[in-house]
Amino acid sequence: MTKNNLTLSNTLQHWLMYPIWMTALAIAMMIGLAAGIAVLVKGLSLTGLTDNIPWGLWIALDLSSIAISAGAFSLSAAVYILGIKRLRPVARVAVFVGLIGYSMALLALLLDIGRPDRFWHSIVYWNTHSVLWEVTMCITLYFSVLIVEFAPLIGESAWMQKLSPRLASLMAKLHHAAPLLAVAGLGLSLLHQSSLGAMFGIIKARPIWFKPDMSILFILSAVAAGQAITVFACMVVSRLRGRMLVDRSLIDGVARFIGFTVLGYLYLRFWDFLSMNYTNVPGRGESLSVMTSGSLQWNFWIGEIILGAAIPAGLLLWARTRSENRFVMLATALIVMGVVIYRWDTNLSGLIMTVAYTDAATPTLVAYNPTWIEWATTLGVVAYGLMAFTLGVRYLPVFGETHEAKHEEEPETLMPTGATI
Repeated sequence: MTKNNLTLSNTLQHWLMYPIWMTALAIAMMIGLAAGIAVLVKGLSLTGLTDNIPWGLWIALDLSSIAISAGAFSLSAAVYILGIKRLRPVARVAVFVGLIGYSMALLALLLDIGRPDRFWHSIVYWNTHSVLWEVTMCITLYFSVLIVEFAPLIGESAWMQKLSPRLASLMAKLHHAAPLLAVAGLGLSLLHQSSLGAMFGIIKARPIWFKPDMSILFILSAVAAGQAITVFACMVVSRLRGRMLVDRSLIDGVARFIGFTVLGYLYLRFWDFLSMNYTNVPGRGESLSVMTSGSLQWNFWIGEIILGAAIPAGLLLWARTRSENRFVMLATALIVMGVVIYRWDTNLSGLIMTVAYTDAATPTLVAYNPTWIEWATTLGVVAYGLMAFTLGVRYLPVFGETHEAKHEEEPETLMPTGATI
């Protein structure tokens, strides 16, 4: 096949696959929207949540979305506080992914809180003794910081400059505030990433949660997942475009840092696991057994520890595998998966083993099965995130150029022949 025929074939493939991808996401979003409206109208009785299991699939989605957004604060801090300017292209992607992740978390919370019409109560009625209140305030403020950080990308886009040149110019100038925003973002994000762990760690009624290391584990896992999904996004879009959009040496440096972060997380997770074996607290040992040798054991050993941490850490720390794009993509995807499973296991292991205090403390195993309403809304929120990323990469200069500008120069290929991951 000639070069022109290959180009035509790849272009046709792109124009066929893009509408299919967007249509599938739109259908998932519409189903999720219908299920979400049903929840808002009829309440949480449509879900599998109970008094024993008040936090379920939506909270796991919320915790995971916030975790994968941590690349925004860590990479922005590296660029504007530590002065590592060469990481700026990766930080732009991280801010974009972070904004999407936080909006996904807010959508999950909109469903989970039961009375979303009262979302403003925490802003007006301050409860400074509540860790959950601190999390709410930090998320609200940091989401606002991300919007301001993201505004210059909209201002630099060709369509915004055509639509309103003056507004585009004002938005583009907001990049001058990037150092200040990085400092604010670092403080707010560290506060609420750690407070998410502390929110679990101070609940004495759930013995497996009640420990001081939850905050550190949540921060480390979030930093690893946030940077991993940023690198994964860079690699995927580069493959679809047929060329590296971010300098490969930057990817190599960030990937190596992710590997060391995962090792630190594994080390603390190991001691966290051992320390829970030395206790007589009712319910803690039983909860640990559920996670390590019971119904969640495959999640913990295979999904979280082996596939989600040990293997990807090795792939990213070994120079030979780190130099191969396919191994970097695999490793970063596994890390994101592992952190999502960690958040799910942490939440569920503390809830399904309840302790009834009557004459004596009696641990009891309860069940939680998400209903189709919960699955449909969760998939709808995930589909929204994927669609937002797809449209952003296509129409915003997330990688320093827009799809429109590139398309004018050469036909875009979805999966170029001969390209390797």
